[in-house]
Amino acid sequence: MMRTIFGALFLVAATPVVAQGVSLHAFECGSAPGRDVAMFSDSYGLTGVKKDFIAGCYLIRHPKGMLLWDAGMTPDMIGAAEPVMGWTLKQSIPDRLKALGLTPAQVTHVGISHHHADHSGGARDFPHAELLIGRGDWEALKAMKPDDRPAAQLAHWLTGGGKATPVAGDKDVFGDGSVVMLAMPGHTPGHTVLLVRLASGPVLLSGDQFHFRENREARGVPGFNWNRADTLASHQRFEDIAKNLKARVIIQHDPRDMAQLPAFPAALK
Repeated sequence: MMRTIFGALFLVAATPVVAQGVSLHAFECGSAPGRDVAMFSDSYGLTGVKKDFIAGCYLIRHPKGMLLWDAGMTPDMIGAAEPVMGWTLKQSIPDRLKALGLTPAQVTHVGISHHHADHSGGARDFPHAELLIGRGDWEALKAMKPDDRPAAQLAHWLTGGGKATPVAGDKDVFGDGSVVMLAMPGHTPGHTVLLVRLASGPVLLSGDQFHFRENREARGVPGFNWNRADTLASHQRFEDIAKNLKARVIIQHDPRDMAQLPAFPAALK
C-alpha cells in the first residue's frame, strides 16, 4: 500500500515480506584510510578524530533481476600513483562480478543512494541497467555543469543514453516488498537508503545517512549536508525503521560493518 505525503509516495508496510531467492553480496569499491572526520559533525564533536573509510557496494540478487546498490569510486583511479582526494581503488565492479560468473549486462538496475562522486563512480560500466536515484538528486545533477564529477559519472543517463527513473518518496524495486528504496533526504535533497528483506532478516544499507558508527550514536550532522532539519528527521525515520523491523544496519562507509558481512564472493541470504 502507498500513501501520498506532500506529493511523494511512501510505502506503508502491511504484512512483512521475504522473497525467496534474494541474496546480498558486499564488496569494497574504494578506501580512504585515516580520514579526518571533523567535517562530519557541525557541533564540533569530532575535532582531531580520524577514521578509516571505505566505499561499500552491494549486489542484490532477486528472481526478477539484479540491483547494484551504489557504485563507489570511478575505475579511472585503478593504478593511480597517488590517492585521488584521499581515495584509492584496487578493482572495478565488473572484475568483482567475474567471481560470481556475472557480466555487467546481467545487472538490471543501478541504485544510487545519492549523487556524490564516491557513490556513482562505477555506474557507467552498466549502461544497459535502469538507473534509480532520488528525484531531488536527479534535479541537482541536471543543474550541474557537464564536467562536474557526479554529472560526468552519470552522463550516460543524464543525456538520455540509458533509462533513468527519478524516485520521489519510496520505491519497491521488484514489486514484492523485498527490496525497497526509502526516502531520507537531508544529506542531499534526494538521498535514499535501501531496505533488503532476506530470509535471515531485514538489512538497512545506510547510504550516507550515517558515515560511521560513532556519528550514528551521536546523531551527528555533517556541516556540508544539504538540509540540517531534514537530516535529523531522516535520522529519526532510519532509527524507527531499524528498531521496528529489528534490522541489521550496515553503515556503508564504515569498514567495521562491511567486515561483519560474509566476505565476498559469499552472500548474505
